[in-house]
Amino acid sequence: MNIKQAKQEIANTLRAYLARDALGNYLIPAVRQRPVLLMGPPGIGKTQIMEQIAAENNVGLVAYTITHHTRQSAIGLPFIEKRTYGGEAFSVTEYTMSEILASVYQLMERTGLREGILFLDEINCVSETLAPMMLQFLQCKTFGNQRLPEGWLIAAAGNPPEYNKSVRDFDVVTLDRVKRIDVEEDFAVWKEYARQRNIHGAIISYLDIKKDHFYRIETTADGLQFATARGWEDLSELIRAYETLHLPVGREVVGQYIQLPRIAKDFTNYLELYYKYRRTYHVEDILKGTWQPVTVSELRAAPFDEKLSVMGLVLSRLSGESRNTRLQDGLTAALHAALSEFKARIESEEPQAVLTGLIRQRQEQQRRAKEAGHLDRESRDLGQREINLLETYRQGLAREALSTPAAAMDAVRDWFSRETELRKRLGQATGAMFANAFRFLEEALGQSQELVIFVTEITAGYDTSWFVENFGCEAYFRHNQELLFDSTRRRIRDEIAAVRAAELEEMQHE
Repeated sequence: MNIKQAKQEIANTLRAYLARDALGNYLIPAVRQRPVLLMGPPGIGKTQIMEQIAAENNVGLVAYTITHHTRQSAIGLPFIEKRTYGGEAFSVTEYTMSEILASVYQLMERTGLREGILFLDEINCVSETLAPMMLQFLQCKTFGNQRLPEGWLIAAAGNPPEYNKSVRDFDVVTLDRVKRIDVEEDFAVWKEYARQRNIHGAIISYLDIKKDHFYRIETTADGLQFATARGWEDLSELIRAYETLHLPVGREVVGQYIQLPRIAKDFTNYLELYYKYRRTYHVEDILKGTWQPVTVSELRAAPFDEKLSVMGLVLSRLSGESRNTRLQDGLTAALHAALSEFKARIESEEPQAVLTGLIRQRQEQQRRAKEAGHLDRESRDLGQREINLLETYRQGLAREALSTPAAAMDAVRDWFSRETELRKRLGQATGAMFANAFRFLEEALGQSQELVIFVTEITAGYDTSWFVENFGCEAYFRHNQELLFDSTRRRIRDEIAAVRAAELEEMQHE
């Protein structure tokens, strides 16, 4: 299955394991709650889906790479304990708590979350000395004489032997005690994720054209050479940073992430074209609605791949502006909730103290989310922006010595209105960009296959679809309706053709 299907299956498993009956007992007894064993090639997102599942289900996440552990850190250290049996004293060997299990308890203490996922990566690359204890843990959920607390799903991940020479095979006894999920790479699924994670537009456009370059591992005379999903995502981060710093992204830099030379070279050449198209077609002018007639002519005469690249540039900018609008919308929603609480409390509490309390509450939420493994970059940044603005409001009340409820509320409401106004301006500006993009493409391409692709990409895009749904776009709705009409017309035509073919076949038999 692909990584999206694997994520859903693990999430379903977690919910099943945590479900309880009317008496409060787990529906599936702990002894029957098999660890999940996720097997698949490296760099396709096995770790990331664990973070997403934990966040979406509000449970804790403790993640370890097993290859970093020794026997002592995993199982604990032995010590001698005195015991009396039948009136006779004995020296008994026990063990201190495993570092791994201790981390589970520490997270429970820090976050208050009693249930979660213990994720053990590279499970089939354990050392010779650690292998028996690790297999025992998968089978019995114990390290030494210490047991994993109830309510914790063990999820382990490993790579098949063709990708890693260090792996060991599990025996039947172990495999018969785990829930094995085999996962493989899938560009369509990754592209959906890439849009949501704001992966650089050049990478998405390139892989749209060269889908077979998304994930490849080849054995050559020089050893393994590869391009992976992880490599593309990390390269995206670097390209954005280099663009901010005005640094060139050459073949050597790309090759440090995409370690398959011919793909690294091909993408580097494409990236140069991507930047060239950005300059040649003046994408910013297109979105402003100030393009020149020659730009229309150039795109109309361009080859198909070039048209796709230019549309990719336009989509990347629309996605970025849609994202900014969505984040501002999220900020205003969060501030509105905070200020509703502020309004309810200032009649009985000092306004500055209320804001101080709200700030500390948000900071604690951020801390707990980070400790639980739930805090992705977007949530972190949104939370920090909210905290910063609440602190600005608090300082404003102190500076202007506003202590009465009415005066404080009026001031804070006025400051908050700046954020709602910014949301409105962003929405209007982004909406104008959408309209200009459609006008330009209609003029250059007409009712072509490329325009169908453009509409489809907006529909599939995480941020662009959000924008259209929340702010509207007349041109998008018009084209989408035409697409639906054409799709229905084609379906009816195909059904009629099928009926006619069946009738002809029946007549021939007669």
